[in-house]
Amino acid sequence: MSSPKNYQPGSLVRVYDNKNIFIGIGYINPHSLITIRLLTRKMEDINHNFFRKHIINAINYRKRFLLDTNSFRVIYSEGDFLPGLIVDKYGECLVMQFLTLGMEMMKDMIIDVMNEILSPSVIVLRNDSQGRVLEGLPLEKKIIKGSLDSIPIINEGEILIEINPLLGQKTGFFLDQRENRLALRNYIKGGEGLDLFCYSGAWGLQLAQNGAFVTCVDESEVALSNAKRNFQLNGLEDRCDFVKDDVFKFLKKEVESGSLYDFIVLDPPAFVKRRAKVKEAVKGYREINAMAMRLIKRGGILATSSCSYHVEKTMFLDILRDSAKDAERNPRLIEYRSQSRDHPILLSVPETEYLKCAFLEL
Repeated sequence: MSSPKNYQPGSLVRVYDNKNIFIGIGYINPHSLITIRLLTRKMEDINHNFFRKHIINAINYRKRFLLDTNSFRVIYSEGDFLPGLIVDKYGECLVMQFLTLGMEMMKDMIIDVMNEILSPSVIVLRNDSQGRVLEGLPLEKKIIKGSLDSIPIINEGEILIEINPLLGQKTGFFLDQRENRLALRNYIKGGEGLDLFCYSGAWGLQLAQNGAFVTCVDESEVALSNAKRNFQLNGLEDRCDFVKDDVFKFLKKEVESGSLYDFIVLDPPAFVKRRAKVKEAVKGYREINAMAMRLIKRGGILATSSCSYHVEKTMFLDILRDSAKDAERNPRLIEYRSQSRDHPILLSVPETEYLKCAFLEL
């Protein structure tokens, strides 16, 4: 059996089991947390036609299962059998992330295929994920086709949202919560509430357009500025307020003042990215959800999420039970939801399922 250290990092390798039975072809990086990531279980060439086939299959999946095929996640890494590659489409703009050394070494070929199939006006590389550091790759953000003189504006149902692919988190927007944001409109048709960790204001926009008054809270001035522009873009300036504050501190002040709301949206960033930190993350999720529950009127709605993979579904629901106990509330679970369908979950790769979203009636 050959040692992984004998191979050029990022190169393609054939993988066999201890009985010399072929398993598949993948790319190798002895310095990565995952040494080999499989691309195929067939004996086939990894070339232009290989990527063209997989990308067309991914797009056909979206056409079959998504209502909106103008803005969506085109490639979701392992969920589309292309580990280490993320591609988001915002209208005529493609934003690509090459997260691993193996994918980086095939970058030019993949970009050519994407250009050929989708013909975008703009292509942006958002290669600034910290995971690239572990792969021995530099961090970078750049436009490799077209320009961003006109910032992409996408539709989410009836709402317009401005996306700047060079700023903000991930590729500029959180497409994974799209179906959850639209679903929440079924339960909130007016009243006053909070959009916590609001980022671009996407949750609040859906609810304001549905008749609610929303206070958007975020500690980032850039995020709040983006959210304000989006409310203005939709003519909803009179249905919102904005607060720059740490959400934990804001909630503590609201609890102390005895404030009550008809609804709260709680969509925090990942509190844990390593299994060793799960215990302190659970404490944070429990505390913040308990405070939110204390602030909701009888019959009000809490939409709460976790995007931490290491906090799996059962643990998340246990956290909400403990939070309810701390808050002396007895919520009912209206819906338990996950990520949007353009982030497909591969049953053989549990890591592809990461987003938990619960709608509770207090």
